[in-house]
Amino acid sequence: MNKLVSDADLSRARHDPEFRQQLLAANLDRLLGALNRMRRESAPSEEGARQLQEGADLAVQLADRLQNGGAENAA
Repeated sequence: MNKLVSDADLSRARHDPEFRQQLLAANLDRLLGALNRMRRESAPSEEGARQLQEGADLAVQLADRLQNGGAENAA
């Protein structure tokens, strides 16, 4: 998935559990790819390190939602 999630995608995900799972999985893959690219950079800046941590936290939240069937959990 090379594009950002559209409003139509979000609306469909609210009503279609299978699509919601696909959307979560695709965006988790996209996030992990971005984190890997950032991690491979030599000596990330302080801001880069903060972004890596935030990205890792978000990846955990997405993985939890995938395991719970895409249910909206307050995390």
